[in-house]
Amino acid sequence: MHPSEPPFLRVQFYLTSPYPCSYLEGLEARSQVATPAHLIGPAVYSRLIQAGFRRSGHYTYRPHCTGCNRCVPVRVRVDAFKPNRSQRRCQQQNQTLSVSSQALEFKAEHFELYRRYQRMRHAGGGMDQDDSEQYSQFLLSSQINSVLLEFRDNGKLVMVSLADQVQDGLSAVYTFFEPDEDKKGLGTYAVLWQIEYARRLGLPYVYLGYWIAESRKMSYKSNFRPLEGLRNNEWVEL
Repeated sequence: MHPSEPPFLRVQFYLTSPYPCSYLEGLEARSQVATPAHLIGPAVYSRLIQAGFRRSGHYTYRPHCTGCNRCVPVRVRVDAFKPNRSQRRCQQQNQTLSVSSQALEFKAEHFELYRRYQRMRHAGGGMDQDDSEQYSQFLLSSQINSVLLEFRDNGKLVMVSLADQVQDGLSAVYTFFEPDEDKKGLGTYAVLWQIEYARRLGLPYVYLGYWIAESRKMSYKSNFRPLEGLRNNEWVEL
């Protein structure tokens, strides 16, 4: 490619080798990966996320599994979203939380919360063994317009959420919270907060990653309506 061409035209894609699916037991998965990473800045990533891609650090990918299309990229329509009764109760429960934007820098307090969350919520999943370098590569490495949100309850850190701002919305990258306070619905509150934040910014969508109907871990995403899914290269209401 000629160096004067727009970066998106110079992005290339490759397929990974098969690996065990992390969502559905007994299945194999493959990913389509966008490369080289240094070309995937805010404008390029905005186009990729509209095509169903996600990122983990500098790794930009989307599922590309043989004979399987269960992973559906989903996004919430901000202008039409209205919280249901359970979500309104969650907002009420957590209205005293203070939220602040932080730099994408390593903080031991964040990392310790991340470790507690992984040990209690996702034990045996691999991420419960992450060291500080793996944590930083996953959450603190970004070429996108990213914001690290810190949620505190009377000064105590209870949740951290990473989101990317793209051209037509926010992308919820990852959230972890105090596992002992699970009954407060902190994960739900993080999504509700980001929807309201997108509304204030005038952004039409909040991207929630992938939804699989058979996955209990992902069932919460279907509670945010209206929810659109990318099917056959077209965003349609689910």
